[in-house]
Amino acid sequence: METDCTRHDDPVNTGTLPLPAGTRLLHIGPHKTGTTSIQGALFAAKDAMREHGVVFPATTRHPMEAALAACARPGMMGNTKPTERHWQRLVDQVDATGRRTSVISSEFFADAPDDDTIARVVEELGGDRVHALITLRPLVRIMPSQWQQYVQNGLRMGYEDWLEHMLRKAPYEKPNPSFWRRHRHDRLVERWARVTGPERITVVVVDDRDRGGLLRTFEQLLGLPANLLQPVPDAANRSLTLAETEMLRNLNVEFRGNGLPDELYSQLVRYGAVMHMKNTCTPGPEGVKIKTPRWAVEAAAGIGAEMAERINRMGVRVLGDPALLSAVPEPAGEAPAEPLIAPEVAAQALYGVLAAAAAAPVGHTAPAKARTVHQTPSKELVRVLGHRCLKRLRRR
Repeated sequence: METDCTRHDDPVNTGTLPLPAGTRLLHIGPHKTGTTSIQGALFAAKDAMREHGVVFPATTRHPMEAALAACARPGMMGNTKPTERHWQRLVDQVDATGRRTSVISSEFFADAPDDDTIARVVEELGGDRVHALITLRPLVRIMPSQWQQYVQNGLRMGYEDWLEHMLRKAPYEKPNPSFWRRHRHDRLVERWARVTGPERITVVVVDDRDRGGLLRTFEQLLGLPANLLQPVPDAANRSLTLAETEMLRNLNVEFRGNGLPDELYSQLVRYGAVMHMKNTCTPGPEGVKIKTPRWAVEAAAGIGAEMAERINRMGVRVLGDPALLSAVPEPAGEAPAEPLIAPEVAAQALYGVLAAAAAAPVGHTAPAKARTVHQTPSKELVRVLGHRCLKRLRRR
């Protein structure tokens, strides 16, 4: 439903109206609100959308480097630092769409540090043609997913300790100052509304019970036919189980404790062990999910209620049910005290490291190969790894 937030009585269901033709729809996330699903669907349907007057100008599914550069963010641990060139390339691609409707999606726009940065992004992407779209989910669902994502970027803190810092230890900025920048959603909406005006902001409250609802909302906003956007399977984006995350977190402790370079982490851990494990191992029903303790669930729900109330008073268009942001889920069953990782999962993670080492360019100077590790035959990887090991031994 659509909530008329300029009123203070019961919300009115007025439907999802298409945005004006020529709008530049900027989806800013934040993280863990269905962004990867939307980006995959938009990229897969870019040719079909063009037939209906809607352009997806980016040449990749997610123009992450451009958004990071625009928001002065360093990027993932060990990755190449984004530059102004990445941002200017995206601006040029958007400019090339002319007067047609276009759509860009990156959750890293939610990391914009101040109003000046937001103003620059909006102005260079089209000024008053830009309409910002913000997707929201309940904090209680975001927190475990965001924690394991931080672990994939080198975090060494356990989940309950991390929750203590995020919810109980003011100013709530350690160890991840980006968390509340992204997920204090009322302030996020307020920052962008100050620049665009509330009339050019749409907030979508995602209902996890309706798997296709977010795609249908994008179709309606863009004036696309129903069911044109379809989900694209992406095993690499699945969340880690508790056991997988704990294995990686302990690896992070060793990695940092021994002072290894960040570039090695990016190459061998994130794009080696973790990526290969995700692509080859599908968690079964016995895979224990990350469980949020009850005190944190209630605290997150309370913050969600505050955020929903403030957003309702801002005059922005809200699609979906804001009450979902403060819903308290039923308690889950008790998780085992010691999460156990299956031997085959550990083996795949280890193999991913070996395969990444084998596929890495010698000297770590050439660009990475286009073919990913999990697409390379095992025999070829083993042969390359063996050859390099022998070569290094001879050198010594």
